[in-house]
Amino acid sequence: MPEARTSEKRRSSRTPESKREALLLAAYAQLAEHGFEGLRTREIAGVVGVNIATLHYYFPHKQDLVRSVVGHAMARFRSTLTGSGSPAEQLRGHFEGVRQLSRKEPELFAVMGELALRAPRDSAIASILRKTDDAWHETLAKLLRQARDEGAIEESIDPEGMAALIVAALKGSYLLPGASAQPERLDQTLRQLERSLGLRRSAPRPQTRRR
Repeated sequence: MPEARTSEKRRSSRTPESKREALLLAAYAQLAEHGFEGLRTREIAGVVGVNIATLHYYFPHKQDLVRSVVGHAMARFRSTLTGSGSPAEQLRGHFEGVRQLSRKEPELFAVMGELALRAPRDSAIASILRKTDDAWHETLAKLLRQARDEGAIEESIDPEGMAALIVAALKGSYLLPGASAQPERLDQTLRQLERSLGLRRSAPRPQTRRR
Protein backbone atom coordinates (compact mmCIF):
# COMPACT_ATOMS: atom_id res chain seq x y z
CA MET A 1 0.00 0.00 0.00
CA PRO A 2 2.76 2.54 0.75
CA GLU A 3 4.01 2.19 -2.84
CA ALA A 4 0.50 2.84 -4.17
CA ARG A 5 0.19 5.97 -2.02
CA THR A 6 3.59 7.19 -3.22
CA SER A 7 2.61 6.64 -6.86
CA GLU A 8 -0.69 8.45 -6.34
CA LYS A 9 1.11 11.33 -4.63
CA ARG A 10 3.52 11.69 -7.56
CA ARG A 11 0.65 11.76 -10.04
CA SER A 12 -1.29 14.37 -8.08
CA SER A 13 1.81 16.55 -7.69
CA ARG A 14 2.34 16.88 -11.43
CA THR A 15 2.20 20.38 -12.84
CA PRO A 16 -0.45 21.12 -15.51
CA GLU A 17 2.25 21.14 -18.19
CA SER A 18 3.72 17.81 -17.05
CA LYS A 19 0.23 16.25 -16.99
CA ARG A 20 -0.37 17.42 -20.53
CA GLU A 21 2.97 16.01 -21.65
CA ALA A 22 2.31 12.71 -19.87
CA LEU A 23 -1.04 12.37 -21.66
CA LEU A 24 0.60 13.22 -24.98
CA LEU A 25 3.36 10.63 -24.51
CA ALA A 26 0.86 7.98 -23.40
CA ALA A 27 -1.19 8.61 -26.56
CA TYR A 28 2.01 8.49 -28.64
CA ALA A 29 2.96 5.11 -27.15
CA GLN A 30 -0.55 3.73 -27.64
CA LEU A 31 -0.67 4.88 -31.25
CA ALA A 32 2.71 3.26 -31.92
CA GLU A 33 1.57 -0.05 -30.43
CA HIS A 34 -2.07 -0.29 -31.47
CA GLY A 35 -2.57 2.19 -34.33
CA PHE A 36 -5.42 4.67 -34.63
CA GLU A 37 -8.03 1.96 -34.16
CA GLY A 38 -6.58 1.18 -30.73
CA LEU A 39 -6.33 4.79 -29.55
CA ARG A 40 -8.58 4.91 -26.46
CA THR A 41 -8.77 8.13 -24.45
CA ARG A 42 -9.94 6.38 -21.28
CA GLU A 43 -6.99 4.01 -21.41
CA ILE A 44 -4.63 6.92 -21.97
CA ALA A 45 -6.07 8.73 -18.96
CA GLY A 46 -5.73 5.54 -16.92
CA VAL A 47 -2.06 5.12 -17.83
CA VAL A 48 -1.33 8.65 -16.62
CA GLY A 49 -3.48 8.21 -13.52
CA VAL A 50 -6.07 10.91 -14.22
CA ASN A 51 -9.77 10.74 -15.02
CA ILE A 52 -11.25 11.29 -18.45
CA ALA A 53 -12.46 14.77 -17.46
CA THR A 54 -8.86 15.81 -16.81
CA LEU A 55 -7.79 14.51 -20.22
CA HIS A 56 -10.59 16.51 -21.86
CA TYR A 57 -9.45 19.60 -19.97
CA TYR A 58 -6.10 19.46 -21.78
CA PHE A 59 -7.43 17.95 -25.01
CA PRO A 60 -11.13 18.86 -25.44
CA HIS A 61 -11.47 16.60 -28.47
CA LYS A 62 -9.70 13.43 -29.51
CA GLN A 63 -8.54 15.26 -32.63
CA ASP A 64 -6.70 17.77 -30.43
CA LEU A 65 -4.78 14.90 -28.85
CA VAL A 66 -4.02 13.41 -32.26
CA ARG A 67 -2.71 16.77 -33.52
CA SER A 68 -0.39 16.99 -30.53
CA VAL A 69 0.89 13.47 -31.20
CA VAL A 70 1.53 14.44 -34.83
CA GLY A 71 3.42 17.54 -33.68
CA HIS A 72 5.53 15.50 -31.27
CA ALA A 73 6.43 12.94 -33.95
CA MET A 74 7.32 15.64 -36.45
CA ALA A 75 9.50 17.44 -33.90
CA ARG A 76 11.44 14.24 -33.17
CA PHE A 77 12.01 13.67 -36.88
CA ARG A 78 13.00 17.31 -37.51
CA SER A 79 15.55 17.10 -34.69
CA THR A 80 17.88 15.35 -37.14
CA LEU A 81 18.25 18.61 -39.09
CA THR A 82 20.38 20.62 -36.69
CA GLY A 83 21.29 23.59 -38.88
CA SER A 84 24.93 23.52 -37.75
CA GLY A 85 28.00 22.69 -39.80
CA SER A 86 28.61 22.77 -43.53
CA PRO A 87 25.78 21.74 -45.90
CA ALA A 88 27.44 18.34 -46.46
CA GLU A 89 27.88 17.87 -42.71
CA GLN A 90 24.22 18.71 -42.16
CA LEU A 91 23.17 16.16 -44.78
CA ARG A 92 25.36 13.48 -43.22
CA GLY A 93 24.05 14.45 -39.79
CA HIS A 94 20.47 14.18 -41.02
CA PHE A 95 21.01 10.67 -42.38
CA GLU A 96 22.89 9.56 -39.28
CA GLY A 97 20.24 11.11 -37.03
CA VAL A 98 17.50 9.19 -38.84
CA ARG A 99 19.57 6.00 -38.42
CA GLN A 100 19.87 6.59 -34.69
CA LEU A 101 16.17 7.34 -34.32
CA SER A 102 15.26 4.10 -36.09
CA ARG A 103 17.33 2.14 -33.57
CA LYS A 104 16.62 4.09 -30.39
CA GLU A 105 13.03 5.18 -31.04
CA PRO A 106 11.38 2.53 -33.25
CA GLU A 107 8.01 3.72 -32.00
CA LEU A 108 8.54 6.96 -33.94
CA PHE A 109 8.59 5.06 -37.23
CA ALA A 110 5.52 3.08 -36.23
CA VAL A 111 3.71 6.37 -35.53
CA MET A 112 4.96 7.95 -38.76
CA GLY A 113 3.69 4.97 -40.69
CA GLU A 114 0.29 5.20 -39.01
CA LEU A 115 0.06 8.92 -39.79
CA ALA A 116 0.95 8.39 -43.44
CA LEU A 117 -1.70 5.68 -43.76
CA ARG A 118 -4.30 7.80 -41.98
CA ALA A 119 -3.66 11.01 -43.94
CA PRO A 120 -5.76 10.10 -47.04
CA ARG A 121 -8.81 9.75 -44.75
CA ASP A 122 -8.08 12.66 -42.42
CA SER A 123 -7.72 16.13 -43.94
CA ALA A 124 -6.27 17.65 -40.75
CA ILE A 125 -3.45 15.11 -40.55
CA ALA A 126 -2.93 15.34 -44.32
CA SER A 127 -2.51 19.11 -44.05
CA ILE A 128 0.06 18.84 -41.24
CA LEU A 129 2.06 16.17 -43.06
CA ARG A 130 1.96 18.11 -46.32
CA LYS A 131 3.35 21.24 -44.65
CA THR A 132 6.03 19.20 -42.93
CA ASP A 133 7.00 17.43 -46.15
CA ASP A 134 7.17 20.75 -48.02
CA ALA A 135 9.46 22.26 -45.37
CA TRP A 136 11.59 19.09 -45.32
CA HIS A 137 11.92 19.13 -49.12
CA GLU A 138 12.81 22.83 -49.14
CA THR A 139 15.49 22.39 -46.47
CA LEU A 140 17.05 19.39 -48.24
CA ALA A 141 17.01 21.12 -51.64
CA LYS A 142 18.80 24.13 -50.16
CA LEU A 143 21.45 21.96 -48.46
CA LEU A 144 21.96 19.92 -51.63
CA ARG A 145 22.33 23.05 -53.74
CA GLN A 146 24.90 24.50 -51.35
CA ALA A 147 26.78 21.21 -51.02
CA ARG A 148 26.93 20.89 -54.82
CA ASP A 149 28.22 24.44 -55.18
CA GLU A 150 30.92 23.67 -52.63
CA GLY A 151 31.92 20.50 -54.48
CA ALA A 152 30.95 18.21 -51.60
CA ILE A 153 28.51 16.14 -53.70
CA GLU A 154 28.34 15.11 -57.34
CA GLU A 155 28.05 18.05 -59.70
CA SER A 156 25.34 16.31 -61.74
CA ILE A 157 22.93 16.19 -58.76
CA ASP A 158 19.64 18.01 -59.30
CA PRO A 159 18.85 19.47 -55.83
CA GLU A 160 15.08 19.62 -56.30
CA GLY A 161 14.84 16.14 -57.76
CA MET A 162 17.18 14.59 -55.21
CA ALA A 163 15.34 16.25 -52.33
CA ALA A 164 12.09 14.75 -53.62
CA LEU A 165 13.76 11.34 -53.89
CA ILE A 166 15.12 11.50 -50.32
CA VAL A 167 11.72 12.46 -48.89
CA ALA A 168 9.95 9.73 -50.87
CA ALA A 169 12.55 7.08 -50.00
CA LEU A 170 12.55 7.78 -46.27
CA LYS A 171 8.77 8.06 -46.09
CA GLY A 172 8.49 4.80 -47.98
CA SER A 173 10.86 3.06 -45.58
CA TYR A 174 8.57 3.49 -42.59
CA LEU A 175 5.55 2.34 -44.58
CA LEU A 176 7.15 -1.06 -45.19
CA PRO A 177 5.59 -3.84 -43.08
CA GLY A 178 7.52 -4.20 -39.85
CA ALA A 179 9.86 -1.34 -40.75
CA SER A 180 9.85 0.02 -37.21
CA ALA A 181 11.28 -3.31 -35.99
CA GLN A 182 13.87 -3.64 -38.79
CA PRO A 183 16.17 -0.59 -38.84
CA GLU A 184 18.53 -2.40 -41.23
CA ARG A 185 16.02 -1.75 -44.03
CA LEU A 186 16.24 1.96 -43.42
CA ASP A 187 20.01 1.72 -43.17
CA GLN A 188 20.16 0.13 -46.64
CA THR A 189 18.07 3.00 -48.02
CA LEU A 190 20.31 5.61 -46.40
CA ARG A 191 23.51 3.96 -47.64
CA GLN A 192 22.18 3.95 -51.18
CA LEU A 193 21.22 7.62 -50.92
CA GLU A 194 24.68 8.47 -49.63
CA ARG A 195 26.28 6.60 -52.53
CA SER A 196 24.00 8.34 -55.02
CA LEU A 197 24.98 11.71 -53.62
CA GLY A 198 28.67 10.90 -53.55
CA LEU A 199 28.84 12.55 -50.14
CA ARG A 200 32.44 13.05 -49.24
CA ARG A 201 34.32 14.85 -46.55
CA SER A 202 36.50 17.89 -47.13
CA ALA A 203 39.38 17.14 -49.44
CA PRO A 204 42.56 16.26 -47.52
CA ARG A 205 45.34 18.78 -47.57
CA PRO A 206 48.18 17.90 -49.95
CA GLN A 207 51.16 16.49 -48.09
CA THR A 208 54.49 18.23 -48.51
CA ARG A 209 57.41 16.00 -49.33
CA ARG A 210 60.25 15.86 -46.90
CA ARG A 211 63.60 16.72 -48.33
